[in-house]
Amino acid sequence: MTLIETTTASRRAVLKAAAGLTVGFCLPTDAFAQQPAPAATPEINAWVVIRPDDTVVLRMARSEMGQGTRTGLCQMIAEELHCDWSKIVTEYVTPGQSLARNRAWGAFLTAGSQGIRQSHEYVRRGGATARVMLIQAAADAWGVPAAQCTAKDSVITHAASGRSVRYGQVAAAAARLTPPANVPLKDPKDWTVIGTSAKRLDTAAKTTGALVYGSDLKMPGMLVAVPKECPVFGGKVASFDAAKVSSMPGVRHVLKVADTAVAVVADTFWQAKTALDALPVTWDYGPNRAVSSETIAAQLREGLDAQEAFVGNTNGDARAAIAGAARKLEAVYEYPFQNHAPMEPMNATVVWTPTRCDVWCPTQNGEAALAATAQAAGLPQTACDVHRVDLGGGFGRRTTHDWLIQAVTIARQVPGVPIKTQWTREEDMVQGRYHPVTMCKLTGGLDAQGNVVGLHMRISGQSILSYVFPTALQSGRDPVQFQGLNAGGNDSQIGYSFPNLLIDHAMRNTHVPPHFWRGVNHNQNAIYLECFLDELAHAAGQDPLAFRRKLMGNHPRHLAVLNAVAERIGWDKPPPAGVHRGIAQQMGFGSYVAAAAEVSVDAAGKLRMHRIVAATDCGHAVNPRQIEMQVEGSFVYGLSALLYGACTVKDGQIVETNFDSYNVLRMDEMPKVETIVMPSGGFWGGVGEPTIMVAAPAVLNAIFAATGKRIRSVPLKDQDLRRA
Repeated sequence: MTLIETTTASRRAVLKAAAGLTVGFCLPTDAFAQQPAPAATPEINAWVVIRPDDTVVLRMARSEMGQGTRTGLCQMIAEELHCDWSKIVTEYVTPGQSLARNRAWGAFLTAGSQGIRQSHEYVRRGGATARVMLIQAAADAWGVPAAQCTAKDSVITHAASGRSVRYGQVAAAAARLTPPANVPLKDPKDWTVIGTSAKRLDTAAKTTGALVYGSDLKMPGMLVAVPKECPVFGGKVASFDAAKVSSMPGVRHVLKVADTAVAVVADTFWQAKTALDALPVTWDYGPNRAVSSETIAAQLREGLDAQEAFVGNTNGDARAAIAGAARKLEAVYEYPFQNHAPMEPMNATVVWTPTRCDVWCPTQNGEAALAATAQAAGLPQTACDVHRVDLGGGFGRRTTHDWLIQAVTIARQVPGVPIKTQWTREEDMVQGRYHPVTMCKLTGGLDAQGNVVGLHMRISGQSILSYVFPTALQSGRDPVQFQGLNAGGNDSQIGYSFPNLLIDHAMRNTHVPPHFWRGVNHNQNAIYLECFLDELAHAAGQDPLAFRRKLMGNHPRHLAVLNAVAERIGWDKPPPAGVHRGIAQQMGFGSYVAAAAEVSVDAAGKLRMHRIVAATDCGHAVNPRQIEMQVEGSFVYGLSALLYGACTVKDGQIVETNFDSYNVLRMDEMPKVETIVMPSGGFWGGVGEPTIMVAAPAVLNAIFAATGKRIRSVPLKDQDLRRA
């Protein structure tokens, strides 16, 4: 029985329908080494399909969740393919297809701002290989050397004879050629598509409402499941009375889901939710019922002075230098749990049978989703597949698949029927995987001239890897904890040189599960370091910008973005009356970023953010306008967290259950954003996350300039901003 027609066609189906060209190439890592292909399927590692009507189908493995990855990847392929941009369409491949072809499309993960920077080389090579094969096919037909032919806008031309042919006309012949090895890629100076602000490919469908998200998906005979997990993490279902709701309208099933949840399956979402709200459930909350925000804070405070900690970055003897300093400063900063809060709550549609399981869902990692599906389905991965749909937001939440395992577990109890598991907003809020909670004690020493002689940062709090990838810990140490604070040689290094430095982490985990949240640990680490540097600068009686510059001689790219925002905002000139400035910089996800903010605070303590200037050096800028939009969007997200974002715990449960208690930035609160895109070339940095980390410290430093009050705990909704 055919349940749905998906937009992800098989490779063979496309070839049969289009009689066109599928181009492949080997990925440049041993992990993806290509095995000999069956004779019937010589087209492997397929990224490009050319149809007879010149439609260019570009196949995508990375997810699109509003950040523009789809368009950026297409620009990179089109750069080498020399195709007509107006003829491009895209197609998601499934992890099942990739698995069957020895991971032909490489990684599916779209997180850590790596959708483009981790796949740019092999997707560009796919376009280059396709172009060479198309030209060769045309040259063979004309009996001329391929070197005499050129390609542009999906047309191949032999200038000497005046002949030309469209891609679609030679695609079938090109498909019969052996793909050449080691096709050279263009020098960046010759790029004509990469580096331009090409229009996004998904704008029209989003504008008209034609784009289908997971929550929109419908199938013949589909039922809807609404689940409820024990509200205390680690708790279980003690009992429930299904008979009380089984006869309610539309209800088909009342189910126990593993040991921790219940679900109602009904004809519609509202019927299932109404019955679930009426279902009597008794929970076994377990010992975590006694946990609160206060007990967690006490646990973290203990870690600030603990004898043992994991060292992340050190040079010299920071403790001795600080002890002998002319002046010593100490401050404790705090950062709360925060929810990813994507606009689209978690959902997945599943069809399970004893021999097959198919899933349609928005995921940031198709391969991990396939593994989770197989685990929950009790089937091998070869008997499962994940058909990805666009995401209504992710921010890291959809890289983990607790919700998908739950959906498959529910569908197993209703075999052969499409079951859409749809979380409510409230369930999405209280069953999240949260930005980790931390505190940080910073101690700094200054000499008589106001120079930093030593800095000690002690971070106390959760380790994401301890929950998510414990095997990735390094002798118990979480390397992700030190993002933005590392020594040189990685993509999140500190931008200052201190004569004596110690940065360490006292791991203090709680029952509330953490996860990667847009910007991850850069968010709090940038606040801790950049705001404390401001404290040191003011203690030394020095300008915060000049103070930073003295520490940045060995960090030219960090300094370049800092200077760029300072110049644009007019740091050396007085701001408008009543307006005050703050500045911050950081490196993360391979990119160098800085921000300068202008704010005012009135007598009643009301904050107004007037303007933020942001600079980004991401090495190569694929689409400058898209980068601008990502910077603006990251500030909306980061400033929402600064002003409002905090999840609190009472009786073991998350208190904030909807946007009435977990607020987000409104349009009238948003500052004017000026983006400086300043790619220096030579490397590929991320874009979606880096600038989020400098938004909050720049504003916090400006608030101090405006009020004389140093805010060391966020969100600002809990702070009194009236002048000291």
